[in-house]
Amino acid sequence: MGSTNQTQDHPNLQLVKKSKIVLTGGGTGGHVSPNLALIPALETDGWEVEYIGSNNGIEKQLVAEVGIPYHGISSGKLRRYFSWQNFIDPFKVIKGIFDAYFAIAKIKPQVVFSKGGFVTVPVIFSSWLQRIPVIIHESDFSSGLANRLSIPFATKVCVTFPETMKHLAKYAAKVQHTGLPIRPEILKGNAERGREFCGFNAELPVLFVVGGSTGSAKINQAVRSVLAVLTQNYQVVHACGKGNLDINLQGHPRYQQFEYLGTELADILTLADLVVSRSGANAVFEFLTLRKPNLLIPLSKLSSRGDQILNAMSFQSRGYSAVLLEEDLTSESLLTAIADLDSRRDEYIQNMNQSGDANAIAQIVTLINEFKT
Repeated sequence: MGSTNQTQDHPNLQLVKKSKIVLTGGGTGGHVSPNLALIPALETDGWEVEYIGSNNGIEKQLVAEVGIPYHGISSGKLRRYFSWQNFIDPFKVIKGIFDAYFAIAKIKPQVVFSKGGFVTVPVIFSSWLQRIPVIIHESDFSSGLANRLSIPFATKVCVTFPETMKHLAKYAAKVQHTGLPIRPEILKGNAERGREFCGFNAELPVLFVVGGSTGSAKINQAVRSVLAVLTQNYQVVHACGKGNLDINLQGHPRYQQFEYLGTELADILTLADLVVSRSGANAVFEFLTLRKPNLLIPLSKLSSRGDQILNAMSFQSRGYSAVLLEEDLTSESLLTAIADLDSRRDEYIQNMNQSGDANAIAQIVTLINEFKT
């Protein structure tokens, strides 16, 4: 009679149980894309990856495109300003803690990796309650509120900027500088494909203008106000954000505008000779990785907590970027800054070539692997 136990029939055959990791992060694309950048390397190293995010956040859609299991939880926002939502959101956060606790108990991960955003606070606290190691990654120069609340419950803290370690001296024993995981597909762009997509020629250099995932009205206005001058020397490709197309500029031979760039972004970045951009951490590290001379126009403190300003100043101090503060942005200052950037293009590339930032994905996965069973 044949055995029903395959491992008894074949004693050398053993079922291999994969280690599990939960990734969490959401609210903005910047809290999701570094997580997605880690997935191929984690899977190659034998990890089974699942994701916890909010029920309706941007992370749900982005993770669905990757095809890994997703667990939605209730999520509130920890605001530092008055809003009637402040009276409702504490109950959402409490429900989120229960949602996260049961999700973690069901998944039984060996480790949790958090990229930030308000949805991560319940996940980190629930993991801590269940004695599950937590690794937090901070993208920006200064920690956001969610990460500041979560760091005491973390096992390890990875930081993008070396200067951040000084601000976290209290937790020095668990802080490590790793840099920022960059999506592998960004490195696979094709300039000729980008040139064809834009309908450009190879005669003039390409200036890429992007105001972040939602665009920037101030950058859009400033660029378009000097477009006649810019297009004398450049072909301009402009990611202007949803609803920000200017129909009067359609069909311009040296100007292409797009609400959003998806898979084409890698090709456009490879094609670009110069970049004008906001200074979110993901963006600036992509420019560094691709060695693209860039002019950073950070969000002002009037509309942010000032993290983009600190990011920009860090890159400026290391000679990777030029900076034009939003308060100083005019048609004239923009033209002057772009001309200066162009004249020093080789200098910026040389500085970026000397960057000591190592492979962030390899460093972080090595750290995660310490918790593999």
